Amino acid sequence: MSAQHLLMIEDDARLAAMVMEFLNKSGYVVSHAGDGESGLSAVREKPYFDLVILDLMLPDVDGLEVCRRIRALTSEAAKIPILMLTAKGDPMDRIIGLELGADDYLPKPFEPRELLARIRAVLRRRQDGSSEHPRLMRFGSLEIDRDARTVTIGGQPAELTSYQFDILVTLAERAGRVLSREQIMEAVRGRELEAFDRSIDVHIGRIRIAIEADVKNPKRILTVRSVGYVFAKQQD
Repeated sequence: MSAQHLLMIEDDARLAAMVMEFLNKSGYVVSHAGDGESGLSAVREKPYFDLVILDLMLPDVDGLEVCRRIRALTSEAAKIPILMLTAKGDPMDRIIGLELGADDYLPKPFEPRELLARIRAVLRRRQDGSSEHPRLMRFGSLEIDRDARTVTIGGQPAELTSYQFDILVTLAERAGRVLSREQIMEAVRGRELEAFDRSIDVHIGRIRIAIEADVKNPKRILTVRSVGYVFAKQQD
């Protein structure tokens, strides 16, 4: 099996060199771009990256804009998982990043081992598929293809990030069962939700935009006040 290829978009050359050396020793091939435009060019020209590590603070185009542009691409590159590095540590930056399509985030400074664990978790979510559940799930006009990792509504594609797809699958597999935010996060990320972290709500909101006819009155993913969310068994 060939090594997975990562792209790190980071203007701190010293940090990038350290991280690249660590990830190379961990079995990954890592390319580096020192600014946003170079990173975008790399994604457009060579859309084979398995994951992008994206710094929020870049000298030319900030990381949020880079994330938005990647997700706006019409090629397969638009689906590349993005792990955002947030130097500010500001929860609002994280929320905006998630709304724009980032799959995960890691505040700076960070331990290389935690970065490695996050990378492995994101890539594992993309690759894993349990045989205990049907590969193709249908709920009325909503169709979830676990193998192709696609979602369609009435035959039309619904745009979701890799992480949002996994959240949707987690809920759909347990249709009719109320799941807390902590249970959802643990299922898709492999660890419990941090007490202050409400990012799961951001992702649910984006999923609803993609699959609900009326976001203000959702019929597929319902909120259970003070508990969490439930995927409705009966749909259109």
